[in-house]
Amino acid sequence: MKAAVCPEYGPPDVVRLEDVPAPPLDSGQVRVQVGAAAVNFPDVLLVADKYQIHVPVPFIPGSEFAGEVTEVAAGTEGFAVGDRVTGTGLFGAFAEQVCVPTAGLAPIPDGVDDGTAAAFGVAHRTAYHTLRSVARIQPGDDVIVLGAGGGVGLAAVQLATTLGARVTAVASSDEKLSIAAQYGAVSLVNHTRGDLRAELREVLPDGAHAVLDPVGGDLSEPALRSLGRGGRFVTIGYASGVIPRIPLNLVLVKGIHILGFQFQDITPDEFTRNEAELRDLLATGAVRPHIGAVYPLSEATAALREVASGKAVGKVVIDLRTPSADRSTPATP
Repeated sequence: MKAAVCPEYGPPDVVRLEDVPAPPLDSGQVRVQVGAAAVNFPDVLLVADKYQIHVPVPFIPGSEFAGEVTEVAAGTEGFAVGDRVTGTGLFGAFAEQVCVPTAGLAPIPDGVDDGTAAAFGVAHRTAYHTLRSVARIQPGDDVIVLGAGGGVGLAAVQLATTLGARVTAVASSDEKLSIAAQYGAVSLVNHTRGDLRAELREVLPDGAHAVLDPVGGDLSEPALRSLGRGGRFVTIGYASGVIPRIPLNLVLVKGIHILGFQFQDITPDEFTRNEAELRDLLATGAVRPHIGAVYPLSEATAALREVASGKAVGKVVIDLRTPSADRSTPATP
C-alpha cells in the first residue's frame, strides 16, 4: 500500500510517499480502507520529535481518519465489513489502510462524507469537551477564542456560538477573522495590528467569562487579563511553540481559574453526554467543520507544511480517494 512515511525526524519535508506492507490485523482490531485523513498540529510535532510522546522512526504520521471497514479480526464485535467509520490514533492515518482497535472507532452518520468525518474528530471534540466540561460555558457568556482561524479555534467559535455564547475571535489575519465571523463570532480582533489587551478591553469592557487558548506565547497573558472576576482560562495547546509564563498575582487579584484540557480528565458521565451531543450536531447538519484545503496523499508533505506554517484556515484534509485534489475549496458554513 502507499503511505506517507517519516523516515527521520525533522521538518515536514522529511516525509515522503512510499510503498509499504499493509499493516497486520491483530485481535480486537478492524482494517479500514482510508478515504480521508485530517492533519493536526501534533502530527507536525511528532515528525519533528517535539511532541510530549516519542514515536520511533520510521513511522506513518496522521492521527485522524475516515473510511470503510474491509476486514474484521476473529472475535471482534461492534463493526462489520462495509461499515463507514472514523477514528483517531497517535499515528498511522496517512496511509491507504489502517488497522485499529474498535475502541477508537465511531460510525459515520448517513449523509456525511469521509473528508467531513475526518476533519470533525479531534478539533471539534477538543473544543466541545473544553467548552462544556472545563470552561462550562452557558448561554449569554462572553468567550474569547485565541487562534480562531485554526482547527481547534474555529471549531470552538462554531460550537460556542451553538451553545449560545457571544464569541470574540482573535486571529492573525483578516482572512481568518472573516471565516470566524461566518461561523458566528460577533467581535473580531487581529492581534498583529496593535495592543491585544487594549483591543479586548474595548470590545469587552466588563471582561469575558472564559478564554480558550490553543496558541500560547504572547497572546495568553493579555487574554487572561481580559477575563472578568472569576473567569476561566483554559489552556489547550501551544501552536505558537512558546509556553507562556503567567504572573500569578493576576489569578489572585481577579479570582481567575486557570485550567488545562485533556480528554482523560473529563468525568465518564460528562464525556458520554458530550460525545452524544456532538454526534447529534454532526448528524443533523447543525455543525460542519471548515475544510480550508485538501491535498492528495502524494502531497502529504505540503499538507503538513501548511499546518506547520500557521497559515491554515480550519482543517487541512488529505484525500486518499482522488489522485489530485482541490486545495482551495473551503466548506460552507
